Amino acid sequence: MTMNIAFIAHDRKKEEMVNFVIAYESVFEDHKLYSTGTTGTRIMEQTQLSIHRFASGPLGGDQQIGALVADNEMDLIIFLRDPLMAQPHEPDINALLRLCDVQGIPLATNVATAEILVKALDRGDFAWRELVHKYKPGVDS
Repeated sequence: MTMNIAFIAHDRKKEEMVNFVIAYESVFEDHKLYSTGTTGTRIMEQTQLSIHRFASGPLGGDQQIGALVADNEMDLIIFLRDPLMAQPHEPDINALLRLCDVQGIPLATNVATAEILVKALDRGDFAWRELVHKYKPGVDS
């Protein structure tokens, strides 16, 4: 099943994100990818992946991804946060993290967790998300 995956990285984590995505490009190429603005641009410059880019995080990109989370349209988020730097859009970040908890969306905030989730994705351990999409309440329900 094709999963919807989002990439978000704070400025001092963008290079780490690009290197991570390069390492797992073969896993990501079979999925629908999203990102905040600059992060997506940097990834696309270094890979053959096609990524739907939203606005930069401080300009609402985190909220745009959050809207997909709120509608349970996102399956996995890799959000490499910089815990040592204050962010001007911290309320947006916290709202996104809270939405992931509410909707049960797997969220990695560091490379160690991201690697575990991507290896699980590659093994097919995200099949449970198929049920979420199959039985999602909608207009036809």
